[in-house]
Amino acid sequence: MPYSGEDVQHLLARLWVAQEEDGEPGLRMDIPLPPAAEMLKREGLVEYSPPYLRLTEKGYPEARLAVRRRRLAERLLVDVLGMEEEGVHKGACRLEHALIDGLDDSICTLLGHPRFCPHGKTIPPGPCCREARKTVGRLIAPLCDLHPGESGTIAYIQMNDPQRLQKLMAMGILPGEKTTLLRRSPSYVFRVGFSQFAVDEEIAADIYVRLHDHAP
Repeated sequence: MPYSGEDVQHLLARLWVAQEEDGEPGLRMDIPLPPAAEMLKREGLVEYSPPYLRLTEKGYPEARLAVRRRRLAERLLVDVLGMEEEGVHKGACRLEHALIDGLDDSICTLLGHPRFCPHGKTIPPGPCCREARKTVGRLIAPLCDLHPGESGTIAYIQMNDPQRLQKLMAMGILPGEKTTLLRRSPSYVFRVGFSQFAVDEEIAADIYVRLHDHAP
């Protein structure tokens, strides 16, 4: 079952980041433990071995889900609602606990199963990502999922290779530019402005497009 409450969700997310991404044994905590930690401890989701509070086997999937919802909420606020990245963290904290089971997968599908939050952190995949689910009308999709003739506006480019990212941007492949996919094979050929570009599937998967049918 999901464990609600902003403080509880925030603590679960902090623990997951500390243990999974930062390689820490847990979070250093002082006695007395805060109420959220005491609640999670009673539920068997965390254990406290001074000075560290850490996730249990039971708590790990709940914490992973909290991180997934937080980062999907950040993506939703930036890509759909147009919130500036500077203020997105606070908004996502309030929104994440509202993404109940099932709704988070619907939001993920709506956004084209994004792999990273606006700050470049990995979004833990859900069942909808593994199934490549497309049953919800999409707002944003990676270029590689578009059909020839489908057009939209580049929402963002997500790449871990800064040099490749800079090269694309130097060619004018920028967020906010209108684009149309022309061909999928043998490479992905698309138009931006008056220029045409051909990229492989790996690069096409990192260019996220806000589809024109759903553009505000």
